[in-house]
Amino acid sequence: MKTYSNGTQAMELMSQELARAQMSARLGEAHHRRQGHQLVLARRLGRKAEEAAQQARLALARSL
Repeated sequence: MKTYSNGTQAMELMSQELARAQMSARLGEAHHRRQGHQLVLARRLGRKAEEAAQQARLALARSL
């Protein structure tokens, strides 16, 4: 184990704490981006399903 003077050890601990905080922030940001991307995909698939349903209704109406 390394031997630090009190000031050096405190700086090292602050540096590690800052690195952990930055990593946590990045992970949180990535999580929010994934959620946003999934929402966009769900909306897109929902629109496609609505279009397919409309096409099916039109096809049924034409066949009558």
